[in-house]
Amino acid sequence: MAAQLLAGQGFKEVYNLKGGIKAWNGLKAVGPAEVGMAVITGDETPSQMIKIAFGMEEGLRSFYEAMSPEIKDSTLSGLFRKLSKIEVAHKERLFRHYRTLEGGPAEMTAFEEGLASDLMEGGMTTEEFLEFNRPAMETPQDVLSMAMILETQSLDLYMRYAARIKEEGTRGLLHDLADQEKAHLKELGNLLDKEARSHRSRS
Repeated sequence: MAAQLLAGQGFKEVYNLKGGIKAWNGLKAVGPAEVGMAVITGDETPSQMIKIAFGMEEGLRSFYEAMSPEIKDSTLSGLFRKLSKIEVAHKERLFRHYRTLEGGPAEMTAFEEGLASDLMEGGMTTEEFLEFNRPAMETPQDVLSMAMILETQSLDLYMRYAARIKEEGTRGLLHDLADQEKAHLKELGNLLDKEARSHRSRS
């Protein structure tokens, strides 16, 4: 998550080491810096940015909604239900702002039907994303980490776009959404710390 945010702020030599520092053997990482971000070109108009943000919020909402019934931890399940509702509110804000820019359908459901709104990272649907990442989500800590990765992707997107865009209303909305994603990350991080402490005490 830190690597993605640093890259989004213009740092050139940033790498995410799978396995952490223990996996370091002195070699440099290779691969495209924008892997998993194929949906983004960098040339989007304000209206296109809003559509992409809407799709990411829907991806987060459906992730939280899909995972909350599977989680036995009541605190974590409750947080996911809460965040799912917040993502719906984000979608509503984005839809209203899109209408101020472009007009369009009066109902959000009609707007949503015209979008590939179930995209997650790399352009996967939520169902595909969950199936692909299921082996990495065996414990509550794993699920929390995955949620933080997804929230960080949204935060990164909003920060990049807000820094680039000149249209004041869209820029202000993206800043607001970025601030809320930071708050989500804080809640998820606090719960992750709590889970880690609980796990150590049981060990």
